[in-house]
Amino acid sequence: MDDSLYERLGGEDGIAAVVDDFYDRVVADEQVAHYFEDVDMQKQRAHQAQFISSVAGGPVEYTGAEMEAAHADLDIGPADFEAIATHLDDALAAFDVAEDDRQTVLAEIARYRGAIVTAD
Repeated sequence: MDDSLYERLGGEDGIAAVVDDFYDRVVADEQVAHYFEDVDMQKQRAHQAQFISSVAGGPVEYTGAEMEAAHADLDIGPADFEAIATHLDDALAAFDVAEDDRQTVLAEIARYRGAIVTAD
């Protein structure tokens, strides 16, 4: 299998579809939806698609704000980080992404946990 993770995720269109499903799940979850109440979701979805494309080895350079700066004032706790990660895993699974590939994406995102989780 010579395809990159980016290609196995369906490239730009596949990742955009996963991101749409992911945010549909997030904003429907009372535990974490409040983080997105005043957020331009179209812009947020575009940033997230860029980010996932970037960590998946796609020809996309992530241009969003630095993780720490973007999340500094949100007071995201570990349980909320886990809830959001679970929504991403569920969205990937809904698009028949293989377990190994889902774990790779989640591991890449977990590398940013320290910059994202700012509350106890």
